[in-house]
Amino acid sequence: MKVVMDVNEIKKTIPHRWPFLLLDRIVELKPGVTGVGLKNVTISEPFFEGHFPNESIMPGVLIVEAMAQLTAVVYCKGALEAMKESNEEVAATAETVAEDIDISSRVGYLVSIKDMKFMKPVVPGDQLRLRADIGKSYGILSKVKVSAHVNHECVASGVLVVSQRPE
Repeated sequence: MKVVMDVNEIKKTIPHRWPFLLLDRIVELKPGVTGVGLKNVTISEPFFEGHFPNESIMPGVLIVEAMAQLTAVVYCKGALEAMKESNEEVAATAETVAEDIDISSRVGYLVSIKDMKFMKPVVPGDQLRLRADIGKSYGILSKVKVSAHVNHECVASGVLVVSQRPE
């Protein structure tokens, strides 16, 4: 499996940090359009201590957060590509400029969660394969179809509505 972005590149793209960074790598990415990311669920996660301590289950809200973080990566990488395309000089020095731009400051906000379904518990040892597909935009709002799978079985899916960060 080809790694498109490792955790260090993810940390350059979104502002989240341990213990709240819930992405380990990005394995597919079409900036501004779609992405697939991985989250390795381990027993050492801090939330397992208090969330069903006798039956360790990853909280659904954190699965949604992981999907939202993937959405932020897809969106921010798309914004960076758009910046490069809109400025020929920037495009000519894309690598240097990419390092100079704090793209994480472009991360917007989660506005709503729609039709989210949880089909199966996520437990230590699972690897979440997350997918985000950016859909229609309505002004500064975008609908994003998201899903999470473990071993090719869907464990969660729904729609997130996200907003761009006001400038």
